[in-house]
Amino acid sequence: MGMPDIRSLVPHAGPMVLLDRVISVDEDSLLAEVRIRSDSLFCNTDGVGAWVGIEYMAQAIGAWAGIPLSCAVNQSSLDLCLVRGAYDCSRPIFILGSLLRVHVLRVFQDENGLGSFECSIDNEEGRVATATVTVFQPPNINDYLQGVRNEKNRVGHRLKSGYRESHRLTPRTGRLRHRAALSQPA
Repeated sequence: MGMPDIRSLVPHAGPMVLLDRVISVDEDSLLAEVRIRSDSLFCNTDGVGAWVGIEYMAQAIGAWAGIPLSCAVNQSSLDLCLVRGAYDCSRPIFILGSLLRVHVLRVFQDENGLGSFECSIDNEEGRVATATVTVFQPPNINDYLQGVRNEKNRVGHRLKSGYRESHRLTPRTGRLRHRAALSQPA
């Protein structure tokens, strides 16, 4: 089976598609490639800043989610992708002309949309970057975002009305205490 064009798998267009191609995929992992060229987005005279590696990883996860597999459950393009934990890279730039292989491996995915991927980038010399990427894909992105907006409005209303909340550790027990009160205007 041939691999689909990477541009059909990620929710980006034009130069924002940073990966060149998918090499292999299965129900839990994907391997993609990118060659650092002078016309690569974010490329300067020496290469691409290593900080772009986390986006290579995120796009590989998006590509994995975009490939329909008979064994995968309700996969579609990831709507939200959040980085959690450290992105560790052993160099400041990906050198012009180097070929990078981006590996993503799903280690956890829950029915609520929360998932975790172990990611790495290898070049011709070996492993150069690693990260754990936590993703969140709500069942319905529009409903989820509406809920976030409603909560933001509710909190904004509390602040305008003088309602305040505080959380603190009590000295004796080390337990978190929650306190809510209405402030009196000065």
